[in-house]
Amino acid sequence: MAGERSIVLAMVMALCFCTSRTNTTTTNGGWSAAHATFYGDMSGGETMYGACGYENLFDQGYGLETTALSTALFNDGKTCGACYEVKCYSTQWCRGGSIQVTATNFCPPNYSKPHDNWCNPPLQHFDLSQSMFRRIAIYRAGIVPVVYRRIPCVKIGGMKFEIKGNPYWILVLVYNVGGVGGVTDVKIKGSSSSDWILMSRNWGQNWQTDAHLVGQSLSFQVTTSDGKMVESDNVAPANWNFGGVYEGNNYH
Repeated sequence: MAGERSIVLAMVMALCFCTSRTNTTTTNGGWSAAHATFYGDMSGGETMYGACGYENLFDQGYGLETTALSTALFNDGKTCGACYEVKCYSTQWCRGGSIQVTATNFCPPNYSKPHDNWCNPPLQHFDLSQSMFRRIAIYRAGIVPVVYRRIPCVKIGGMKFEIKGNPYWILVLVYNVGGVGGVTDVKIKGSSSSDWILMSRNWGQNWQTDAHLVGQSLSFQVTTSDGKMVESDNVAPANWNFGGVYEGNNYH
């Protein structure tokens, strides 16, 4: 993409898109205006291990149906896991239909560029996997105007908790979250206590605590951005191990 962007920018100017890219007005049906590009090749390799803390997106159930978000949408990682419907809007480069994607990465700003460029604030921008971009737009366009809306995340199976860290510091990656998808609060409880421990966001959807919980079965309370909470009791057995993935309840 980097080698093509000067050409793409000329196309964008020809479409007079640059004058409308900061328009974030909500349209009929709850759609909001934004713009979209793509990164990586069709294999999706560059989309793995992004700023949300997810790892192999195929193994974790996200596949290629993913997007990186600009600062305005990323919200310091709070929207990691959120799901969006996106469709190309009002340009000759559009294909029909829409796509549904999960936020798994961050598209960083480039302050050497003008403020109305790509992922720079205050733009609402989707940097899609190439596979997703090509479903809604012609590859040569490079960048297109889109409309988008938040949608419920429909996931197969339960919420997943990957436990990392060491005996003195536990880091939990929460993924495969249904409902609104974006996790805002995680609590953990060991079986030797009735007290819930509020975890802090380390980065993306990785949550941490320095509580000593080795040898106890673990329960979790996960709250999403709509205020709904799901509790999963004794998800990890007392003999859980670092690197293990444990499945709990989910939003439906």
